[in-house]
Formats: sequence, structure tokens, C-alpha cells
Amino acid sequence: MSHRPPRPTTSRRLIPRTLVAAGLAATLAVAGCSTRAEAEGETGPGADALTITDQRGETITLDGPADTVAFTVMPAPSIFAAVDRSYDRIVGINESTLKANQGGMFATMFPASAESPTVARNDFVPNVETLLDLDPDVVVQWGDNGPEVIEPIENAGFPVVGLEYGTQEDLETWITLFAQIAGKPDRGEELVAWQQAEIAEMRDKVAQRSEPRPRAMMLSRTGDAYGTTTGSGYDGFQFDLVGAELVSQDFVSDSGQVSPEQILAWDPEVIFLSGFDEMTPEEVYSDPRLASVTAVAEKRVYKTPLGGYRWQVPSAESPLMWAWMHHVLYPGQDTTEFREDVRAGFDDLFAYQISDDEIDTVLRTELNEESADYDQFAR
Repeated sequence: MSHRPPRPTTSRRLIPRTLVAAGLAATLAVAGCSTRAEAEGETGPGADALTITDQRGETITLDGPADTVAFTVMPAPSIFAAVDRSYDRIVGINESTLKANQGGMFATMFPASAESPTVARNDFVPNVETLLDLDPDVVVQWGDNGPEVIEPIENAGFPVVGLEYGTQEDLETWITLFAQIAGKPDRGEELVAWQQAEIAEMRDKVAQRSEPRPRAMMLSRTGDAYGTTTGSGYDGFQFDLVGAELVSQDFVSDSGQVSPEQILAWDPEVIFLSGFDEMTPEEVYSDPRLASVTAVAEKRVYKTPLGGYRWQVPSAESPLMWAWMHHVLYPGQDTTEFREDVRAGFDDLFAYQISDDEIDTVLRTELNEESADYDQFAR
């Protein structure tokens, strides 16, 4: 991977701003609570107002770059932190994001992230009382999960930027929106350009390979049941990009679960393990029901990395995930630059000088030490 994240240019310190509250005053359906607009009174946009169009097509007006932002969704906070190279504006996050922060590098880079108030659980229903206490300038929420997750926030007087999820284009739009919110549009353009350059380079690299694509899948676990992803989500793009045949491409399951028998029928050669649960390669190797699966028999099961966020989902770190996946799928390549790419990535995205021990932690070297060819990532 020859391209590195762009080093941002120094910009002037942003002046704290307030948000436009006009037209948002409403009675909050929580006993004893007033809306933010009622508390602040109505104001009009100033000369420095920002107009942002979110993924719902809604126009949001701020009177300048936001000083404080709350995120009911994940992995948005880590992407915003990469745009801003700081955690300073983030005041509230999702419960799942907090768990990831506390279990990975994010809390090391940004200690405040390990204690951030949670403004939504995994169902993304906002905790309006907490939002009122935090009083963020803007709230970022899913724009396609129905009015029940957005209207309570808007009724409390907060501007809402609505997101959609599932494609690389969505990810690039998030980066652009967050750069607008932070008042750093040039930084957003640079990060999007980096992602696009890495996509072009990876496609080039895969096109030059003559061998059949390895059969692969993403495996997760809830209780005693296995789950997987399909080609309709981000993995449809990601697996194709890095040169894998996604065996679950057209899988349909009302429950989201996949049986051991189905995994046997697919017979993946490589299995990537989700970072959203605690399942390890050793547990998969120990499951007698999967013993004859090629990936299990050949010890090619790998826990996905956890950096600023879980690398398996679209994030500012996605180019690092693509490079890692490609090396796992096609061992024997020169990995000399990969650890340096991780080092440069953390510096340029998060303004953090990551150590060799911390790179090992991100890459889950201890969990993956029994998996085939993982020593390629050794320092």
C-alpha cells in the first residue's frame, strides 16, 4: 500500500458557536423537561452560517462549525475524530461505541472516550434527557431507521444530521459531512481522496493475480448461534475489493443465523471473525461441527483488528483493513511496509504515535498466533 493518509495542514482555532434554534421549539414528552430551543430562545443564522444537506436530503443550518457533537450511531465517532484529529468535540456516543472504545486503542489515544456519556443503546433510540444535559450543538443519527429515532431529538430542539449505511459511497459522504460539521472541508476532501486512491490501488493489485479467489466469509456469534454477513451490505464491496469470493454473498436468513451445516456446505478457505463479539479462532478450531471446514482444518481463521474502531465496518481506517485482509487472503506477499502503514495511519488520522506493542494489540497478534501465516505481521 503506497498511499498514506494525508497530513492535515494547520488551521486556525475555531471560535465556539451556538446552533440555530428557530422553528425547533416543541414540548418534549418527558415530564419536567424543557426543550433546548425553549431554554435558549429563538435566534437567526449569522453571516458565518453553515448549510449542510444530510443523507435524508434534509437541510441543516448551523451558525458555524460545531463545538460539541453527540453520536447515537457507530462507528461515526472514530470517523469524526479522524477528520478532526481530536476527540474534543465529541460529548456523547452509542453504548456499543463505548464498549469498543474501552476494549481497544481508542481509549489509549483519547482517554475521555472511555468515559463518554451514552446517548443511545444498540437500538439507536435516543436518550433525550441525557442529550438535554449534554446540550450538543448537533446530533448525528441514522436517517433511515424511522421517525421514532429522529423526531424525539428534533422535538427537543437539536439539529439532526441523518446518515445512511451500507456502501463505500455512504462512508465517503460521512467523512464529507463530518468535515463540514467541524469546519474542515479540505480535510474531508483529503481523506476521501486517500480512500479512493487505496481502492484504485487494491483493484489493480487484485486484477494482477491469476489464481482463483479464496472462498471466505465473516463469522459472528450470538450465544450458541453463528451469524454471518451477506453481499447486500458493506462486505459485498469489501470482500470483492480485496480479492475474496464471499461464500455468503446471496445468503438469506430471517434470523441472521447460519448453521454449521451451511458453513460446511460453503467450505470457506478463510474465515474472518467479527469484532462485535468475543469469539476467538481457538473457539472455532475447537468446534467439532466445523472440523472438516477447510479454513478450520488449515488454521485460517482470523480475528479482525480493533483500532480506532472495529476495522471490519466502514471507517476512516478502512484502507488499513483492506490491506490486512489482502495479506491474510494471499500470504507470501511482502508485508514490510504494512506495519509502517499502520503507524502512519494512526499518526495522520488520530495524531497518535503508536508503538510496536500497540500495533500488535490492534492486529490481535495474540489471538491470531495459532492461525496460519500470521507471523507475516510480526515486527
